Amino acid sequence: MDLMEYQAKELFAKHGVTTTLGKVVTTPEEARSAAEEYGFCVVKAQVKAGGRGKAGGVKLAKTPDEAFEHASNILGMEIKGLTVNRVLVTPATPPQEEYYFSFLLDRSNRQYLCIASVEGGVEIEEVAKTNPDAVKQIAIDPGAGVDEAKAREIATEAKFPEAVFEQAVTMIQALYTVFVEEDATLVEVNPLARLEGDKLEALDGKVSLDDNASEVRHHEHEAFEISEETDPLEAKAKAKGLNYVKLDGEVGIIGNGAGLVMSTLDVVAYAGEAHGGVKPANFLDIGGGANAEVMANGLDVILGDEQVKSVFVNVFGGITACDEVANGIKGALEILGDQATKPLVVRLDGNNVDKGRAILDELNHPLVTQVATMDGAADKAAELANG
Repeated sequence: MDLMEYQAKELFAKHGVTTTLGKVVTTPEEARSAAEEYGFCVVKAQVKAGGRGKAGGVKLAKTPDEAFEHASNILGMEIKGLTVNRVLVTPATPPQEEYYFSFLLDRSNRQYLCIASVEGGVEIEEVAKTNPDAVKQIAIDPGAGVDEAKAREIATEAKFPEAVFEQAVTMIQALYTVFVEEDATLVEVNPLARLEGDKLEALDGKVSLDDNASEVRHHEHEAFEISEETDPLEAKAKAKGLNYVKLDGEVGIIGNGAGLVMSTLDVVAYAGEAHGGVKPANFLDIGGGANAEVMANGLDVILGDEQVKSVFVNVFGGITACDEVANGIKGALEILGDQATKPLVVRLDGNNVDKGRAILDELNHPLVTQVATMDGAADKAAELANG
């Protein structure tokens, strides 16, 4: 579960991270009222998406009337397909310097990872490209965790200035507490700001919580769920019992088995470099024993994504037989009818592959292209998405 900024800040404050909560409002009138209390303030769109500032969703207000105007413009706007239904109004605290800091789950190395940079305030990916030495990556042993000594090591490695060094040590420990005690997979602060008077504060926050832990240990996390803010495609997929995550790309992905789907994401991303930089649009695992109905449900969700330009169905038949998958594709196209307008690239292999391919050959649907290999299918899907 990804949290909005104001929710992340609530968890920060709960565990002693220095931050300013501000007021969450849903009307311009409420924004004006908050500004009357704060004076010079910032009005920030609350959606689960990055790039809010670039989209016009973050504005400074010197007067209550300006706060009213900004809230009027921001409320109802769309940022990356998400409608802004609430804004956060906080006192404006112009930073003297901006840093980046995060803890995340490093699955590939079975450990935690700390990423820190004293050059925050912009896309950390761009900093990593242009000045990789400025972005420090420090491995964290989950068994040992982050005590004061480790926090000092991190602060030293990241080169936090002497004026805020001790505050950084304290904040690093507090952010790690958020990370482990709330069962998060990501805790990010960008910017972590040095304010006037050498005060260190988390001006923004991003937290992703582990849904598995929420179901067992953190029932209180259910309070963070805002049904109207849930991505409609993810909500639809959840209602259908699908393991789906929306991404910001153009090639829809369906596969059977998490490992195969993850590999498919990588192959599509690589193939997309030769076709205008197109990327995967989602993660969707139909599972090892999926039937035709599950396949149809998956296609229904993905074809409903306006960003998707093509779909790559990558199935290795094991428990899920290829003819079941082919019938699922056939059934989905029949159900969707004229609503199905996006090309499908299908790669079938394994159990009952000949029967599956024969079903699709007989279907002879103008939107369906069969490709025998995974690499070839990824390239075709990327080509179609770019075209």
